Amino acid sequence: RSLQVRAHPLPWLCCGLLPHQPPRLGRMAEEEAETLVEEEETPPEEGVPSPAADAPPGETDAGPSTETAALGGPDDGGDTMADTMADTSFQAGADESILHSTDAPAGSVSIDFVILPEGYGQTKVVDVTRTIGQIRVELENELSIPENSLFLMNLSGAAEFRELLPDERMMMDFGVKAGDRVGIELRINYYQEQPAEDYVMPDTLELRVSDAHGTEKVVTVHVQRPVAEKPYMGGFRNKQSGSTFHHAITQTAPLQKKEIHSIRFHREVQTYQYRTRSTQCKKDNGTQMPKTGLFVDTANDFELLPRKPYFSSADKSALVLEKCVVIQCHARGMVARRRANQLRKERNERLELQAKEAERRQLEADLRHKREVERRMHPKTFEDFNVLYKELEAWRLNEANRIAKSGFDEAARRAAQRELLHKETKLLQTIDKLKIQAHTQNRDAKIKKKLESMANPKVWAQCDGETTTVHTPYTTRAKELMDLYSGLRLPLLTVDERLDVLLHVKWTVKEFDCNLTREVVDLIDREADMLNRGRPEKSFVGLRRRLANLFLQFIESPEFNPEAMKFQKVSRQLYDQTGTHPLSTVPIKALGQA
Repeated sequence: RSLQVRAHPLPWLCCGLLPHQPPRLGRMAEEEAETLVEEEETPPEEGVPSPAADAPPGETDAGPSTETAALGGPDDGGDTMADTMADTSFQAGADESILHSTDAPAGSVSIDFVILPEGYGQTKVVDVTRTIGQIRVELENELSIPENSLFLMNLSGAAEFRELLPDERMMMDFGVKAGDRVGIELRINYYQEQPAEDYVMPDTLELRVSDAHGTEKVVTVHVQRPVAEKPYMGGFRNKQSGSTFHHAITQTAPLQKKEIHSIRFHREVQTYQYRTRSTQCKKDNGTQMPKTGLFVDTANDFELLPRKPYFSSADKSALVLEKCVVIQCHARGMVARRRANQLRKERNERLELQAKEAERRQLEADLRHKREVERRMHPKTFEDFNVLYKELEAWRLNEANRIAKSGFDEAARRAAQRELLHKETKLLQTIDKLKIQAHTQNRDAKIKKKLESMANPKVWAQCDGETTTVHTPYTTRAKELMDLYSGLRLPLLTVDERLDVLLHVKWTVKEFDCNLTREVVDLIDREADMLNRGRPEKSFVGLRRRLANLFLQFIESPEFNPEAMKFQKVSRQLYDQTGTHPLSTVPIKALGQA
């Protein structure tokens, strides 16, 4: 079940757009106004001063006429109050459309209700003795919203209360007096239940089935979607539980027979081609054996001998064996050559892998050695300087032991120690210089990375895996400021190019008037004057460094660069903003304003 927060439609929020339709809220205001008129017509008791007696002379006569005009005369009918409030109080965000505190009768207070975050407003006259709970219940009934879904908070005006207003307290408990004018914020929040989505059966179901031995196993059941709608076959309802059961039928899907291909061909049909041919011998021949009564002439007979000797079955077996041995020799040779090639390939791959691994280790060793040399030549991190200090201390101890064991006399030993101390001092001074240089480089790199992070466009991920790059006005502003800062730090510029950069920076900072921008403008004018006088480059070092630092402070201030708000490590309320506040008028002694 999904829950969704929705703002209830407010029937009287659109009255500012439709002033001729009387709002529902005017009914309660009309009843309160009639009650106040009755109280006003009642003569005051003795000893109780009337409100008109304390009013100024110019307002004594105007009070009753003003209230009569606001509440309606006897000839205006019963809808005068509702029409007046519908024409005057239902316009969102306009101060001219709400009642003035001078129109509130004695014992009541004018309350400006503002609904957030829409910003719609309405003014009501409420008695100071009414509790917050009563006011909240009446507003919920008129707005047609669920109970306890309206919150009244942040009382402002004649009295201040910056939290949720308690229901049991009255208006007068907050220090509100009769005739005052206050404002209260309204927030509406309640949950509306969304209907559940229709159930869709998955393609597969996993069922846990227990066998006779009590062992559970998971059976996957594939769901076959129905081709057509199943007919309604009636059912029954259980009177005790109220559950409804429908008749249903099911049928197991027929087995899919495997397609068996029978062999419909044989080898002879596919390989042989038959032809029909008739043959006839050139001469009819025959044989005849001599017998009794038959004489066969053998004078011209002769014997035919075979050209080759007779090839017996033993000879055939010997020939088959010989040819088999030859085939076997060739087959074994082929297998041996394949095996040799495979072993040779594996050996080459192993040697190549070993060579690559040795080359990689050598490259890593070279890079490591280069890194170690670079760490000692140009240290940047805290660990690099720790390595230098440890090596310096090891070198000093080694030299001190060498001097102590050298066997020098007292004078030579003192001289060697003085030389060692002199060398150690020089090395420490060199390390300190490297520290200053590394600090400058690290600071420049950190500033560059921070400015690039401010100027980078926003990257939004889409549902299809792609990304969208968006340049916002804040990132565009940060990119322009980063370019100006880079221009200020560029060396070896001509006079015209430097003046052009200074002019663009001056135009940028003069959009805001504060102590920081005044000081930046003063430094720019001073550098421009020195450039026109032809001063040497070394005289600009301190001035340009100070100008770059002030402009960097300008970039890192969210008042001038809104994108810098995301990179603030400390809340802006904890900063002393007298120098960067846009309305700051604190004089600066360095500019001669004190």
